Amino acid sequence: MIDKAEKGKRIRSMTHYLTRASIVAALYATITLVIYPFSFGYLQVRISEALTILPFFMPESVLGLFIGCIISNFFSPNVVILDVIFGSIATLLAALLTYLCRKLGKMGRWIAPLPPIIVNAVMIGLVISLSMTQNSGTSFYTVFLWNALTVGAGQLVACYGLGIPLSFILDKIKDKMKVK
Repeated sequence: MIDKAEKGKRIRSMTHYLTRASIVAALYATITLVIYPFSFGYLQVRISEALTILPFFMPESVLGLFIGCIISNFFSPNVVILDVIFGSIATLLAALLTYLCRKLGKMGRWIAPLPPIIVNAVMIGLVISLSMTQNSGTSFYTVFLWNALTVGAGQLVACYGLGIPLSFILDKIKDKMKVK
């Protein structure tokens, strides 16, 4: 049986976890929507993707990134259910893989941005290509290659260009944040 003190500790821990996940979701959605013109489309740099480094530091951010992405994708100028579903799943998968980079020690920081770049290049490149080539007679593979490259390039800017500097900031303040 769990005593009252242990039960209270578990509730505080769960509340802490959900609060942080909610803050990450709100940040992701807000940044995506504030920089709206750059966040959606065939050529995009979703600045909020810099936050995909967070699972390396905070496991609860996996859930936050996933929910933030779902919210953001509902505001897409071309709300395509494929984008809402597969774009959000891509973010979830990338966040989980980034979390696993923790096991790589200090080297993991430099590898942690790769999952969001690769997963999004493939999955978002696929979603965009499917919507572009439907009933158009255009070569799917050429369109996919182009979209995967452009999405990957945007992810590279966000994840390495902004995410790595963010990781150094998080390193400096992690004791104050009680991040493990």
